[in-house]
Amino acid sequence: MNAKRPAWGNSLMLLIICVLAAMMAAGCNSGGKMKETTGSNGNGAETTRKEESKQGNTDKGNDEVSGDFEIQYFVGGYGDQGWKMILAEFQKKYPNVKLKESAGSKINDQMKPRWIQGNPPDFVYIDGAGSNATQMVLDDQLMDLTDYYKDAKNADGNMIKDELLLKPIEYDGKIYTLPFVFGSWGVFYDKKLFADNGWAEPKDFDSFLSESQKIADSGKVNAPLIYTGKYPYYFTSGILDSAFVVNNNDDTSILLEMAALKEGIFKSEPVKKALAQMVRMRDAGIIDPASAPINHIDSQMLFLQHKNAFIPNGLWLENEMQKDVPQGFEFGFIPSITQSAGGKYIAIPFTATVGIAKKAKNPAAAKAFLEFLLTKQSAVTWAEQTGALGNLKADLDNSNASALVKSAMKFYESENTIVAPYVQLNADVDKVKQDSTLALMTGSITPEEWMDRMEKAAAKARK
Repeated sequence: MNAKRPAWGNSLMLLIICVLAAMMAAGCNSGGKMKETTGSNGNGAETTRKEESKQGNTDKGNDEVSGDFEIQYFVGGYGDQGWKMILAEFQKKYPNVKLKESAGSKINDQMKPRWIQGNPPDFVYIDGAGSNATQMVLDDQLMDLTDYYKDAKNADGNMIKDELLLKPIEYDGKIYTLPFVFGSWGVFYDKKLFADNGWAEPKDFDSFLSESQKIADSGKVNAPLIYTGKYPYYFTSGILDSAFVVNNNDDTSILLEMAALKEGIFKSEPVKKALAQMVRMRDAGIIDPASAPINHIDSQMLFLQHKNAFIPNGLWLENEMQKDVPQGFEFGFIPSITQSAGGKYIAIPFTATVGIAKKAKNPAAAKAFLEFLLTKQSAVTWAEQTGALGNLKADLDNSNASALVKSAMKFYESENTIVAPYVQLNADVDKVKQDSTLALMTGSITPEEWMDRMEKAAAKARK
């Protein structure tokens, strides 16, 4: 109910308004100095550190990229040290930015309500539990970077699109995220073990088969190759997917056609040839029968204990198992083993992407950070601190990155390596792929049955 305000109340209200207006005017002319910048303690809770920062929001030069800037990043297997070092250098370059880090192992779930409510951070690293770049695009949460990407330069002054190892994923021809982490599947071995026994790194499929036979005949391992049957995607990503490309005359478009569920693609000639390679491996007795029921940690432990000589895995292997790696163990890495003699290596990648919120409050600072993040120095920092590669062509020879990371980078910079596009199958179809591949490698089904299962799954998903 609205009562009539007395006359003295109107005068008092007018006085308050005048005082507030004067205070606001004084604040606008004070230089706008703030002294708080927030960070993270790694568990999703915010900590505070003191930094002087002027307010502002433009994209012209270091002095004018300023104001509040919030970044969200997941803290998982890579830790947070890489992010903190890169952000500290960014803060030095842009001292007028008031930086807020929203980070932690549960940060994706903690921040979800803000994204839904239209109050997101400016910049986001899309990785870890609770994150899904495709869903963020579908929910219209990310800035369209298509036109920006065409001419964007990083902080080194180089065109970003010329520096990336892995190109951005397109959604109906539009770009909303850029790949930041470059990971690759492949086959790992112990260089020292091989040197001690006179075994050679295989360069192609035939040499892989012959060297595996030599290793088996030595009696020094349970079987040449181990994988995790509980998670067959280690095998499909580490070995099978490259075979699809190899048998498609090194044309990576077959993976895109699979992701698009093109009718007949799972019964095509390249697929038949790739599955025939898998059957040759299986029937040669190269694969340890223990693979079928075990998880990734068990298979990795057997590999580190030299019960097996080869394992398909991802580049995180060294970092994940660092506490269990025996003294003297020297990781060797091959992007693919399915190519013919003299053929190129096929790198099957995985990635974690970054993006700018469509409703970012400081898009200028977000773009400045993106351009700083995608530099060679940031890539070196990331490799040194995480044991993983940044998605840039960077010389790591003089860095403190591990020998494994350095050797992997040489593969990706080489003209003798083809980097396939990063693709994801429909979840239901992918489940059929994993189950069917395990059944194929254990001899439960034939290649024809594998293809039938996949075509049926794809047809169902298309509906």
